Amino acid sequence: MTLRPEQEWWTAEEIAASGLPDCPASKRGVNVLIERDDWRGQPGMARRRAGRGGGWEYSWRLLPARAQRKLLSAEVAPKAARPERGATWAWFEALPGDVQDKARARLLAVQKIEALEPVLGKDRAVAEVAAADGIGPRTLWGWFALIDGVRPDDRLAYLAPRHRAAPDRARASGFDPTFWDLIKSDFLRLEAPPFTDCYRRAVRRAEEDGLEVATEWKMRRWLEATVSTPVQVLARKGVEALKRLYPPQVRDKTALCAMEAVNADFHKFDVFVRWPASPGQNEPAWIGRPQMVGFQDIYSGKILAFRVDQSPNSAAVMLAAGDMIEQWGIPKHVLFDNGREFAAKNITGGAPTRFRFKVKEDDIPGLFTTLGCEIHWATPYAGQSKPVERAWRDFASSISKDPRFAGAYTGKSVVEKPENYGEKAIDLDVFLAVLAEGIAEHNTRTGRRSEVAFGRSFAEVFAESYATAPISKATEAQRRFWLLGAEGLRAKTGSGQLEFCGNTYWADWMHEIAGARVVVRFDPADLFSGVHVFSQDNAYLGHAAAHQKVGFFDMEEARSHARARTAWMKAEAKALAAHKRFKIGEIAAGLDHIAPVMGKLSDSGRPEAKVVRAVFGTATGRPAAEMSPDGSAAGSGGDAVARAQASMVADLAARRGVVVALAREETQRERFRRALDLERRLEAGEAVTPEQQRWLSVYQTQPEYRAERLLWDDLGDAIFG
Repeated sequence: MTLRPEQEWWTAEEIAASGLPDCPASKRGVNVLIERDDWRGQPGMARRRAGRGGGWEYSWRLLPARAQRKLLSAEVAPKAARPERGATWAWFEALPGDVQDKARARLLAVQKIEALEPVLGKDRAVAEVAAADGIGPRTLWGWFALIDGVRPDDRLAYLAPRHRAAPDRARASGFDPTFWDLIKSDFLRLEAPPFTDCYRRAVRRAEEDGLEVATEWKMRRWLEATVSTPVQVLARKGVEALKRLYPPQVRDKTALCAMEAVNADFHKFDVFVRWPASPGQNEPAWIGRPQMVGFQDIYSGKILAFRVDQSPNSAAVMLAAGDMIEQWGIPKHVLFDNGREFAAKNITGGAPTRFRFKVKEDDIPGLFTTLGCEIHWATPYAGQSKPVERAWRDFASSISKDPRFAGAYTGKSVVEKPENYGEKAIDLDVFLAVLAEGIAEHNTRTGRRSEVAFGRSFAEVFAESYATAPISKATEAQRRFWLLGAEGLRAKTGSGQLEFCGNTYWADWMHEIAGARVVVRFDPADLFSGVHVFSQDNAYLGHAAAHQKVGFFDMEEARSHARARTAWMKAEAKALAAHKRFKIGEIAAGLDHIAPVMGKLSDSGRPEAKVVRAVFGTATGRPAAEMSPDGSAAGSGGDAVARAQASMVADLAARRGVVVALAREETQRERFRRALDLERRLEAGEAVTPEQQRWLSVYQTQPEYRAERLLWDDLGDAIFG
């Protein structure tokens, strides 16, 4: 196959503009060369140009030898593949504005030539545009080469200056690669050392090994050019910091409605709060940072319910959930944090996606599982996945820094403690009042900019949607699920009796559940009020009263007691270890050493008792009973002692006014009368025991007391008969 250049026929103008070696640079010079060498007289080497304008065209074989080699070398050189149009447009859009303007100017020049070509011919049109715009003709022909075969609507992208097409490539020069590896390996670690320190250490190592080094600023720029920012963040700050570089997923909530989905989480306030001491106890009040669990409507952002406690626990979650359901209804979807307090069995037991604690087939169905809510779990340690975290950030500023909490603010970390840290603590009732006020202001604040608020408040958005949304309300039977705690127990074989928290519960129907596993639901604040018994499939069986009241007043009391007992046992164990100076082996060895000596002691002569115990209660003049050798009364003397003891016990009982009666269950009216007597004694200034005062304070919070009190206020003591 004969090698030929891409363009075989040339006009005098094209030869002058080509810039080929040994060719004249003007049309007049080319014509002189043509006449001198008689190019038109050589057969097959010249021809009339077709098309408007006419003229002559000459074969490339008439050009000087160096010009021919130049044309053939260009043909032999591999041509770069033209980039795909989509990639070209993407590259063009990333160019600076001034570069895009150059491409538009090139396209305008090409369009001028194409407009003049039907009248003047392409060669003359190129020459005219080149002279008018001050552009070399060869440059214009080069632009036509860039768009050869390109669609007219894609020409702009392909006419852009190509020096911008190749990305800048960093080049390593002036230093040894090992020196760079030393710096990079030292810098890219979680301790995050400064670059200057890494550079100095690498220089010392390079000087010892004879490596070529570069300046610090050059190595720093080389680091920025070769190691991306995400890689540096991952190496120096860890995976969590790298996650924050990835844009969060934005979820659309415009398709939701009020109470369709809620989310809940705990928030720890940066305020010292003083809890009141328990009634009848001298223990100091608890002071610390309170924890609040809150339920938020995802659609509107309104805080629906909240509870405050000393630490995160499932009891607070249950109470806050009860407040929300009682007032607003049952949500369809619930988004929980993956904490233990939310994964507790009485909250989400039975949920197939609960990944905390061991999941069993006979697990007690939790509150939200029983109510038919679909439970979702947020990604651990990812605050962006819970919308309520945005509200907690507001509370950390608007509530924790309230002027009424001045002196009690702790700062959000140990390095941000205020100057007056620990100056005072806020009483719990004051804190709760300010908290309720702050949450109400948060819900009613206007100017919200969410995709559903449009300048309105969260409360307004919620009220508008709540009025038209399908809301599920709880029944009386469902209310037991959040007003009472739940615990799985096994009834005793035979009687069906249940034991829980030191109390025994029984009813006459419980023989039917003897030996079976059941679920009991109870009021955590009053274990003495009895329990409600359910089957494993949540069928209600009945109520069981407290048969023996030997437990504690509430669950918090039991937890407090357990913590105190554990601390006491640890302290006693340390004291025991301090007292035991000798090991038991040392003591045993000492006893073995002295045993032969003790064996030599004389065992003769048993000591004689000097004191004889008198026997009371015998008749006057009656001979004393004989004593047995071991000192105890023999014969009828033992009966006399028993009769004397019985007589003394009866006498003491009579003196103290003790009335022995059969134990029976205290009625509701009798409990109220006992409370009324204690109240009168306290008003009169009489002393009561701490146990009585504690029982009274708990009983006064019960519905039973309030009902009896209303009746007593109307009828007085006549209610006792």
